Amino acid sequence: MTSQAFHPIGTPGQPWSEAEKAEWLARQSRQRSYTTDVLSVIERLRPHFDLVEYGRLDYGPDGYPLLAIRSRDWRDDLPTALVTGGVHGYETSGVHGALQFVEQHAADYAGRVNLLVAPCISPWAYERIHRWNANAIDPNRSFRDNSPAQESAALMQLVAPLHDRVLVHIDLHETTDTDESEFRPALAARDGKPHEPGEIPDGFYLCGDSENPQPGFQQAVIEAVAKVTHIAPADANGEIIGSPVVAAGVINYPVRQLGLCAGITDAPYKTTTEVYPDSPRATPAQCNAAQAAAVCAAIDYALAHQ
Repeated sequence: MTSQAFHPIGTPGQPWSEAEKAEWLARQSRQRSYTTDVLSVIERLRPHFDLVEYGRLDYGPDGYPLLAIRSRDWRDDLPTALVTGGVHGYETSGVHGALQFVEQHAADYAGRVNLLVAPCISPWAYERIHRWNANAIDPNRSFRDNSPAQESAALMQLVAPLHDRVLVHIDLHETTDTDESEFRPALAARDGKPHEPGEIPDGFYLCGDSENPQPGFQQAVIEAVAKVTHIAPADANGEIIGSPVVAAGVINYPVRQLGLCAGITDAPYKTTTEVYPDSPRATPAQCNAAQAAAVCAAIDYALAHQ
């Protein structure tokens, strides 16, 4: 679908000043609870996994502990699988799909691979169902040295000791109708640029790394997810969100150049998932299950081809 959208904050053609950012922040409100939805689930996992508090967000008066779930039987001789979710807080199945993977499937990998799962990287944005953090910064363009996003910097610090020991990294995301109706117009307004309407793909797709695309790996994930939910077709230009489709349900991005979460390690196998929760053909349960299936398929392929 396509839409034209005018953003109510700022002057067209002029990037936001601190005043516009403050006006934007004043409009944000808590709509759900990180403590209830996420921390309570993580706490249930404590008997079987190590929980690591790897940082704390301070957006006064609100503070948020950042928690990761770690294999209790961690062994330095095993490869590591990194699973991240909730880089964009509004992308719900990224968070709950990561937790579902741990609850339902992580035990299957004990003794085979070390698991490190950071299920909700942006809890402030999770509560406000937003893409940005409280400073109007997109964490998923901020995984770089001297990151301006607390969320991104904390995760990078957590992962730094494992940088060259991660075999597979799968980062769980969604593409939603609000990308086009709300978040892309807001981005254009914040940066003082025109909003160019786009098309939201109907279905699941992957963003691989253009520097190391690993087509067999991407296809294995697509095939597993196709058993759970439908795969997004290419648009009339042979593209998905403006990028050429290189295989069914797969596009590639230069993940490190763009400061994306998928680029924070040297993992030979890496991908970003994108489900479409607004599709009439998908339910929230299917979206969570699709994310969990993607994680399993990614780890299985990586272990079989290491």
